[in-house]
Amino acid sequence: MSQRRPEDPRSTGRPTRSARPGPAAKKTAAPKGAAKTSAAKTSAAKKASAKKTSAPPPATKAAAKKTARTTASRPAASRPATRPTRGPRPSSTRPATRPATATPAVGSPRARMRALMVVSLIVLSLFAAQLLRIQGFDSDAVAADALRQRTHTEAIPAHRGTIYDVNNTVLAQSQERRTVIVDQTAVPEYKKTVDGERTTVGVEGAAEDLAEILGDPASEIEPKLTGDLRYRPLAKNISPLTWRKINALGIPGIYSERSSQRTYPQSTTVASLVGFVQPQDQSAGGGLELQLDDVLKGTPGQATYEIAQDGSRLPNASDDVTSGTAGKDVRLTIDNDIQWYAQNALADKVKETDALSGTIVVQRVTGELVALASYPTFDPNNLGDGKGVYSNLAFSDVFEPGSTSKIMTVAAGLEEDTITPETPMILPGSVNRGNRTLNDSHPHPDEYRTVAGALAQSSNTGTILIGETMEPKTLEEYLRKFGFGSTSGSGFPGESAGLLPKAETWNGSQRATITYGQGVSTTAIQVTNVFQAIANDGVRISPTFVKEVSDGQGGWDPAPAGTRTQAVSKETANEVSRMLEGVVSEEGTAPQARIEGYRVAGKTGTADRYDSRTGGYSGKTASFIGFAPADDPQLVVSVILQRPIKGYYGGTVAAPVFKDVMTYALQHEKVPPTPQDEKAPKVRTKLSKRPADDTPGLLKDRGTPGDG
Repeated sequence: MSQRRPEDPRSTGRPTRSARPGPAAKKTAAPKGAAKTSAAKTSAAKKASAKKTSAPPPATKAAAKKTARTTASRPAASRPATRPTRGPRPSSTRPATRPATATPAVGSPRARMRALMVVSLIVLSLFAAQLLRIQGFDSDAVAADALRQRTHTEAIPAHRGTIYDVNNTVLAQSQERRTVIVDQTAVPEYKKTVDGERTTVGVEGAAEDLAEILGDPASEIEPKLTGDLRYRPLAKNISPLTWRKINALGIPGIYSERSSQRTYPQSTTVASLVGFVQPQDQSAGGGLELQLDDVLKGTPGQATYEIAQDGSRLPNASDDVTSGTAGKDVRLTIDNDIQWYAQNALADKVKETDALSGTIVVQRVTGELVALASYPTFDPNNLGDGKGVYSNLAFSDVFEPGSTSKIMTVAAGLEEDTITPETPMILPGSVNRGNRTLNDSHPHPDEYRTVAGALAQSSNTGTILIGETMEPKTLEEYLRKFGFGSTSGSGFPGESAGLLPKAETWNGSQRATITYGQGVSTTAIQVTNVFQAIANDGVRISPTFVKEVSDGQGGWDPAPAGTRTQAVSKETANEVSRMLEGVVSEEGTAPQARIEGYRVAGKTGTADRYDSRTGGYSGKTASFIGFAPADDPQLVVSVILQRPIKGYYGGTVAAPVFKDVMTYALQHEKVPPTPQDEKAPKVRTKLSKRPADDTPGLLKDRGTPGDG
């Protein structure tokens, strides 16, 4: 049997068993007093003994007593008589104190217990600190967070403002609606009284009851109630009355969200002007709905209510409702009766001529728009069919105006004093400019006319000669004063500015063609504004739609007036007006535009139509624009048809529609006829013979080739 290796007292801090005194040592121990007087001797003895033996130095008295007691209690026979030692301690000067308690080895049960206690104390301290923070410092925040977790906030759409015409006819309005939502997991618990007893009828019974209210077959409703979806729309745009009937059924998992539905009572009549809202979220989509969105939409409110853990609404919970601010109502300058008449007249003519599209604009001479017809159009109550054109072509459709723009060239010449209405002219059938041959509106030999006659006959070559009396830059400035090359100032969404190149870029042929409306592009609203300026003593006013806006207190605030631009003087405008009356005479190009009892001034237009899709010209643009009564202008009407096939001259296609719409508008507005004794002033248009070459002011082709 192997003998145990004795412990090193340096590693344990305890005396070895062989160093512990036995019973005999206890009996012969020195008394306390002797120990004190012989301390020095004892110390010397310890040093000597350490050198001779491997036994450790004696311990203190207390340690010796403890060792003696421990040794006495153990049988002496169980210990070997002698034990090997490892040598003396390194120093005998160590204080005679009680040895330190040994540190438990890592992994021992005592070490693990102590570590566990420390960790537990730390965790408990953290819990205590968190509890103190929650209860003492963050109680309000924690309570608020808990409330948020058990509440749901639902937006309440603001009531969108109503759009009226000038006579308070509703053009667009919003109605309160509900969207019915189903939590499919709750519907199977639906119970109802059957034969006097509460019976679970589940999804099938719920579908049958809902079918009676919604008017849909139960077979279509039941699949919408079946499944594990917590949120599924069941029905949209439900009236409040219908929702109350559904809610009274008490079907679990059925609730509603507030919504709004925009309706347009006039349907297609004014759709392209008023515009529409998106059916998904009732956001503005186009037209005046988009332009006036900030005025119409208001500020949404909200409703907050408690919900259960499954997300369903607590049946007896009350709403915390924050009211929104309703949008403002808007009253337009548009007259729905005239709008309806113009829209139908336009649709009939587009179909009759197989035209691609068309527009009619009715405007007061003071700038207010009375009607804006555009065809094709759309039904804002049924956007889902994807049919129709959603934009208003009077603002977005760009075309070369042709002869209707000749009045600007004539007005510029009059204003610059380079011509008069009776300036003599020799009108050739064609001229050469910039290596191009430019023909007149109709083939003919040289004609002898005045400036007024050239305008009445819509002569291209005559207008070129008038334009060449001015510098190109001067003509450009007048075209811009009349509104070409920029938007009208109406602010209508999607409006095009058209195109007017700068004069320094005009080549020889452009300098000629721009005088009669080719090489520039415009919109119906822009070219209508040119005639509005002539009818308004030379002052162009940007078109306006809005007459007034509700102030939220039962009153109305007037809308801002349009901006004013003095295009030409009053005298020039009046001279042009008198010449335009000659256009509708028997000698002019549009006798079909005459209206019985009223003096009418206007201008025809027949221009090559540029097709941006093909990059070339395709078909014609036929137009007539005029105002009445010419002696006291009240209304301006423009009729423009794009690519008509069955006839394309403005005087034969567009002028009759002008007469029809203008007659209705004058009568509807109760504009009195022109007094019979106030006839249109006579303006000389023809010359009896060829004028002499030295006739003062004579305009004739002098063979100017242009700069190419």
